Amino acid sequence: MRVNRFYVVTSIFILLVLGYLSYQILKPFFNAIAWAIVFTIVFYPVYTFILKYGRSRFFTSFTTTALILIVIVAPFIYLSFVLLEELKDIAEKIDKETIDSIKNIFTSPHVMRFTEKIQSYFGIEGVEISDVILEGLKKFGKGLVDNLSLWAANVSRAIIDFIFMAFALFFLLRDGPDILRKIGSYLPFSENQKDRLAVQMKDMVVSTVYGGVVVAIIQGTLGGIAFFALGIKAPVLWGTAMAVMSFLPLLGTFSIWGPAGIYLLITGSYMKGIALLLFGLLVIGIVDNILKPVIISGRTKMPTLLIFFSVIGGINFFGFIGFVIGPLVLALFISVFAIFRGTEEGGTNA
Repeated sequence: MRVNRFYVVTSIFILLVLGYLSYQILKPFFNAIAWAIVFTIVFYPVYTFILKYGRSRFFTSFTTTALILIVIVAPFIYLSFVLLEELKDIAEKIDKETIDSIKNIFTSPHVMRFTEKIQSYFGIEGVEISDVILEGLKKFGKGLVDNLSLWAANVSRAIIDFIFMAFALFFLLRDGPDILRKIGSYLPFSENQKDRLAVQMKDMVVSTVYGGVVVAIIQGTLGGIAFFALGIKAPVLWGTAMAVMSFLPLLGTFSIWGPAGIYLLITGSYMKGIALLLFGLLVIGIVDNILKPVIISGRTKMPTLLIFFSVIGGINFFGFIGFVIGPLVLALFISVFAIFRGTEEGGTNA
């Protein structure tokens, strides 16, 4: 059969134009849709459990959506406002008094000997580490002040996204299987490959979202509670930092609570410093070694280093939603790539 080139070229052109217009129409809602997809993936087991006792898919979707909004989203929004206030407070307090207190730490005999050894070891001369750190703090404070106004201006946009996210979440829960079947009909894979892809993606979700993100949230929460109990300022900020750093191999959350504990010891708060170091070592640090293997339970596991870079890269590309979307996109890429290589059991046969 002879191919009509004009028909093919025209069809592709029309498809591209309509695809571009569809992208522009849906672009303002991508963030809300992405959050709805993430919550649907994570909480779909809850939906199926409630569906066993629910009257209908409509009722179950409504109940599950309400639970997610009340139990997860509402506290998250509250903590976001608390974090914003803490950042604002830190930005305002990076003043002469803070700078003088940091100078006093660096001029203490023990710290001066330590910094001199570091400078001599690396061959650094004529540079005061304290001056470099203080200059960095000044720039950090200025950057916070400049960005806080932008973050505050985005609150109205966040409220709108929240409404659309709840709306999309309800329909994704209710019509999830039908939507997946429709999407699956467009995938260029055999039914056997689609089934294996679904199984592998489920295992990837467990290892990245449950085994990575959930552990990070737990570690960050424990760290924030410890900082609050010890009277350390901005516990939500430091807890959030621990949640992000928990993805970093080797150092992990120690990069936050370790220096904080050492700082307390240097400034004379020996009991608080020892308590924070012990809590970090025996509680925060051990969560990753005990809880993650229990959650993953022998399923496919992405390397921690790969998860870390996918989280940071995801946040850079997608915004905060990239904290979850990044690992999921990478997991999907690995799964599809494995199918094309034919390395899975059964090869590329139908």
